[in-house]
Amino acid sequence: MPITFTSSRDVPGDAAVLAVPVLAGRVVPAGSQVELDLPFLEGRDFEGKLGQTQPLLADDGTTILAVGLGDPDELDLDAFRRAGAAVAKGAWKAASVAVALLDATPAAMDRGKAAQALAEGIVLGAHQFTTYKSTTKPSATETVTVVGRSGGAVVQKGLDRGARIGAAVVLCRDLVNAPARDMTPRHLEAVARQVAEENGLVINVMDEIAIASEGLGGLGGVAAGSDEPPRLIELAYDPPGAKATIVLVGKGITFDSGGLSLKSGEGMMTMKCDMGGAAAVISAMSAMPAIAPKVRVVGLAACTENLPSGKAIKPGDVLKIRNGKTVEVLNTDAEGRLVLADALSLAVESKPDAIIDLATLTGACIVALGREIAGLMGNDADLIAQVSAASERAGEPTWELPLPKRYRKHIDSDVADIKNIGAAGAAGTLSAGLFLQEFVGDRPWVHLDIAGPAFRSDGEDGYLAKGGTGFGVRTLLELVGSYRKPGRTSAAAGR
Repeated sequence: MPITFTSSRDVPGDAAVLAVPVLAGRVVPAGSQVELDLPFLEGRDFEGKLGQTQPLLADDGTTILAVGLGDPDELDLDAFRRAGAAVAKGAWKAASVAVALLDATPAAMDRGKAAQALAEGIVLGAHQFTTYKSTTKPSATETVTVVGRSGGAVVQKGLDRGARIGAAVVLCRDLVNAPARDMTPRHLEAVARQVAEENGLVINVMDEIAIASEGLGGLGGVAAGSDEPPRLIELAYDPPGAKATIVLVGKGITFDSGGLSLKSGEGMMTMKCDMGGAAAVISAMSAMPAIAPKVRVVGLAACTENLPSGKAIKPGDVLKIRNGKTVEVLNTDAEGRLVLADALSLAVESKPDAIIDLATLTGACIVALGREIAGLMGNDADLIAQVSAASERAGEPTWELPLPKRYRKHIDSDVADIKNIGAAGAAGTLSAGLFLQEFVGDRPWVHLDIAGPAFRSDGEDGYLAKGGTGFGVRTLLELVGSYRKPGRTSAAAGR
């Protein structure tokens, strides 16, 4: 059940837990709702580190939850997200929770944005994927009252926005975490149709027959090895007076075995997550009416399984993409770029002002940037800067990588226009980006390789859960809400 957020100057009488902020060194912000027993905290080794919590029992039976916000000089929006997650976990059994953390908001920080980040953190911290568990202990929290000296409507608006964004990230996590036998392309279609119906979006879906007749040779080729039919899902948000169009494109490989270029058993264990890009796009689209950006947004999800069979494409086969380019497939495990090629080609046909694609695309990106940072590439410096800034505000780190023109030869083919892999052991992430660039024409475009941060195999980290993280949803929503048409400045991709 969704958590209800309200803003108030007073602590409600039914609040079982009151969360109060403590900065590094056990410093309580001036004007805080309650005075803490600092010697007691010191005795419990509570130092106010970010995300650290310590419960104290008040005389009236209320639990005072001291919540660390870390160094005041480093207090940013993501600190409020992480503190929000700490509140959710520290108040797990409380139905009604009061939170006074905004008392620590720096004067230079937008209080509404701090409230949004706080709500996002609470929603994500309270989330568990329990669909397949026989016994569960879900969060009991039903209402969160954010109390403070000021804010009012600004804080309430931020809380509402944060709760809705958090719900979109939760949807993405649930889609990624679902087993592949349940999360098929047709199931993703059903989810997208429900999203469209509940949020007033327009939906169009290409089935396997339309995919073949419309010349989507990359998507159709990858799908050939599976008994499950592919889907190309389109969701559209079209507000009155929109003066720009953004197309979001997501890779939706609902299970990736590698095809005939078969992965190892260990390499397949988490490959239900290979539709993380499509899940992020569908989930971000679910929040568009609530976020209400002033631009038209179209979401495209290219969905299929990648399996070996007698019908599967073989190394050496040549596929023809929607835009007419031919691709020699030398490794069937480099399939994501094939389905994205068709989706990007479709995106270009509508002449949008910007295209953003997200894909769990290359293991090489994990080698380069680890599991917490996404690779960012593109052909337009202005759009790259906007996406980078949006990801920073959203707390989803990205790092710009180049698309060197001199590396274009890595994807030259002897028998087709291009091949689907680059030089062995060299710049695999960049080769994939250069491959995708072949299908975006002159449209401003950014590619996010989310192979690392889309899925966590180790434990929780603040609001980041084990399993699907929902990476990309917050960045997309932040981007469309602040988007401006990029100037025609080509990126420094040829360096």
